[in-house]
Amino acid sequence: MNPTRIRKLKVLLFALLVFVAGGACGGALGAFLALTRDLPSIRELENFRPSAATRLLSTEGKVIGEFFVEKRLPITLAEIPPYLKQAVIAVEDQNFYKHAGIDWQGIMRAGVKDLVAGRIVEGGSTITQQLAKLLFLDSERTMRRKLKEVLLALQIERRYRKEEILTLYLNQIYLGSGTYGVEAAANLYFGKHVWELDLSECALIAGLSRAPSLYSPLVNPDKALARRALVLKRLRETDGITEDQYRLALEKPLRLAPPAGSGASTLYFADYLRPQLEEVLGANLLYRGGLTVQTTLRDSWQRIVEQALANGLTSLEQRHRGKEVGNERPQGGVVLLDVATGLIRAMVGGRDYARSQFNRTFQAERQPGSAFKPIIYAYALERGYSPSDRIYDGPVSYPQADGTRWEPRNYSGRFEGEMTLRHALEVSQNIIAIKLLERLGPNPVVEFAHRLGITSRLQPNLSLALGTSEVNLLELVSAYQVFAHSGIWVEPSGIVDVLDANGRSVWRPTPGSSLVCSEQTASMVTDILTGVIQRGTGRAANRLPWPLAGKTGTTENFRDAWFVGYSPTVVSGVWVGYDNGQELGPRETGAQAALPIWIEVMEKVLPETPQGAFEKPARPAAGRIDSGQGGGRAANGAGNGADAVLRQGKEPQPVSSVPGAGQKDVSR
Repeated sequence: MNPTRIRKLKVLLFALLVFVAGGACGGALGAFLALTRDLPSIRELENFRPSAATRLLSTEGKVIGEFFVEKRLPITLAEIPPYLKQAVIAVEDQNFYKHAGIDWQGIMRAGVKDLVAGRIVEGGSTITQQLAKLLFLDSERTMRRKLKEVLLALQIERRYRKEEILTLYLNQIYLGSGTYGVEAAANLYFGKHVWELDLSECALIAGLSRAPSLYSPLVNPDKALARRALVLKRLRETDGITEDQYRLALEKPLRLAPPAGSGASTLYFADYLRPQLEEVLGANLLYRGGLTVQTTLRDSWQRIVEQALANGLTSLEQRHRGKEVGNERPQGGVVLLDVATGLIRAMVGGRDYARSQFNRTFQAERQPGSAFKPIIYAYALERGYSPSDRIYDGPVSYPQADGTRWEPRNYSGRFEGEMTLRHALEVSQNIIAIKLLERLGPNPVVEFAHRLGITSRLQPNLSLALGTSEVNLLELVSAYQVFAHSGIWVEPSGIVDVLDANGRSVWRPTPGSSLVCSEQTASMVTDILTGVIQRGTGRAANRLPWPLAGKTGTTENFRDAWFVGYSPTVVSGVWVGYDNGQELGPRETGAQAALPIWIEVMEKVLPETPQGAFEKPARPAAGRIDSGQGGGRAANGAGNGADAVLRQGKEPQPVSSVPGAGQKDVSR
């Protein structure tokens, strides 16, 4: 008789004896046959696809996030290094290539101990038995479960080649810290693909399977090294490696990958994409399908943004050292979009993802202050106003429902008399914005804001001019993108393509877009907002050598600081504040707390973008105007003149004396 058949017969006989010894004397044979009928079908392995993690990639191809139930990254046999296969066999099942699924001597030895103890105390399991348990059985330590494991192992060996069994095992086994399979473990512990591991690293991973928590190098590095030494010793004893290789690997220091993931800012972006991916793909495919999501995030820009936010928040804390209340620390968010496509190139939702997963770029709604004003001015320009039109800056008083009166003031506390819309927005004058909104009507402005991409609920009242209705940073940045993109709104998007495990595309999103204001309106708004940077509240950014436009925002009692701005190719926004709404500190305006972060981001990002000027309408009305509050036509060669984009037919008249002219405080 064939030796393999003899071994299988011995195992079946032994299994039957174990079953009888376990107390099933009367109907042992019938129970045994019933047990075999109750086994799962091994044929299921032919279509078996292990649960695999979905990976999110940056534009540079770097993994920036993962979605999974079990963190597993399946690999093929060819990708498994020989040292790893040898090490696993040496420490787990030295007779793997000799037995037919059951190590007769091992199971006899373990069986005797189990019978004496009256329970399972020693496994004696082969790699094939372990695979059977991983795929088809629970972890119950009973004779019945052990017998099923034996029978399943025999069936697996009869149907599959040894290399196929080993590959399934190495993809399925749990190796600690939430990782399943050797590729996920290599990524976690060494920051490498499994095929990049050296001998010592292969030995360490091979030693984890027996007790992943005990031997984890992240938890017990000394025990991990001792276990690695044992695996290397077994390899040497079985002539898997030479004496020199053994010595070198034994002496190699433990070099683990730096901690990644739990504190990485890219996980804010991954959380932003998660609901959309779940809705389109379904949870089962997303968390188990081993997909690849090609995202829009530029990892190099993400690191720039992350560092700039950290620097800005550190500077803020240093300015108020010893004055902070409680344990709260200031927080912030930064978003960066491509102007032409709306693609999200960077998103940082807080100072430390490990401490707080709350994404302040889209989950937090806060008052934008004066950063909302450009939307009101844009609607006015769309309705026929010109930047050169004048409104009188003076006291106003409005009755309230409770019988009191609302008497808003300018940030400076002064009224400046008649001034142009252009100059009023440059210096962020409150009264002019309120009067303009009163003329336009709050409801049409709210509708216009929604067309610009603002999805938050806006209150249609006059205080909207001061940015009292809460919005999130991403939607405000999206609205400014319209001004940079000739009046065309493009839906912000973070996904380019989703590929299945075989590299086939399963979903390519198509972001929406629409023309929401005229090219001339967008150009006039941009022209005014360049003045904000050249002469107004954002003038600290004027040192940057590129065409830039933007607007600051500060809320009451300095609770929120904003800056949103753009170049011809990139639009970005910054919010700084406390999650609990406490004050940032005296004079912590948008210009003081948010603008420096924006400047640091743009200073490092813009050299990597195409250079050029802001687009202007084919036939713009243009002129040189007085850059002061009067805003009339400037004389040739006048030092306070500024080139401006104006509305056709509304070119400015020569400057006349304007009451109240004077220097104003514009640091907000």
